[in-house]
Amino acid sequence: MSTSTDMPRRAHKAQTYLSAGENRDEILEFALLMRDLEQSLVATSSKAALVDPHGLARPIPNEVFQILDHVTNALASGEGITVVPQGMMMTSQQAADFLDVSRPALVRLLEAGEISFEKPGRHRRVRLDDLMAYQERSRRERRSAHRELQQTSLTSKIRVGERVLRRREELEDE
Repeated sequence: MSTSTDMPRRAHKAQTYLSAGENRDEILEFALLMRDLEQSLVATSSKAALVDPHGLARPIPNEVFQILDHVTNALASGEGITVVPQGMMMTSQQAADFLDVSRPALVRLLEAGEISFEKPGRHRRVRLDDLMAYQERSRRERRSAHRELQQTSLTSKIRVGERVLRRREELEDE
């Protein structure tokens, strides 16, 4: 927290952290400590805490502990990690990378109205919030379609030309 105000500093841009080679052993040791700490906290229903310079222990909120654990594990595995403010505006290429699609595929989604965007000049800008909302909608739709397909396959026979395909269980029952 900033000492000049009671409010936390606002993150304005993405920041990437990479696992430095010279700190690798220290990071691995910390990741193991986090794993042991997590198991201990679950067993005792306690909360992790930070100790400030005056010796006062301050509890770490569960969300912050989970973030710290995730970051530590990623760095210990040699992966970099990027912290991005949720309301950050992204270029179409950054948004495409986030969704793991090509930029032209993203542009089609934007132009079809699937994802909100702004176009202050010649270039499109997409909010991270909107990308995450699209991702969640897309996941829900896929899950629903998958369940529907499972139900259909359980209750119906598939006709291919003149032949009717049946499930193996149906054949075994005969």
